[in-house]
Amino acid sequence: MSASSLVAESVWRSIESTRSVTDEQLSILHFLFGKNFERATRIVDQRGVKRISGEPSERSIFQVVGESRRKEEYFCFAEHYCACYSFFYDIVNKGEQLCCKHQLAARLAAALGACIEVKVSDEQLAQLLVKI
Repeated sequence: MSASSLVAESVWRSIESTRSVTDEQLSILHFLFGKNFERATRIVDQRGVKRISGEPSERSIFQVVGESRRKEEYFCFAEHYCACYSFFYDIVNKGEQLCCKHQLAARLAAALGACIEVKVSDEQLAQLLVKI
């Protein structure tokens, strides 16, 4: 794991424990993620993050609204994967970013308790995951 990833993880854990963000934490996240972080905060501010949780397992996936006029929705696992083009192009292929704006939005919304919570059966969650 890179030094940047370790710093980011430390900041995320701190935000999750307090459910709030300090100016210093904002500065660190902005430094690490740049424009992607700015875009992610807009998505969170617009209530564009859903956490879809299966019952009874409590497994979950995030559904994050994109910023384009079409308002695409992308399924993602905040720390590992996003179905958007940028994830494959900038993160997987080029290795230029740590994560995409949708992953950041999911992580930030989860840390702040700002997700729209959607409960579905485990079977329904499995059907969503098959589409990925």
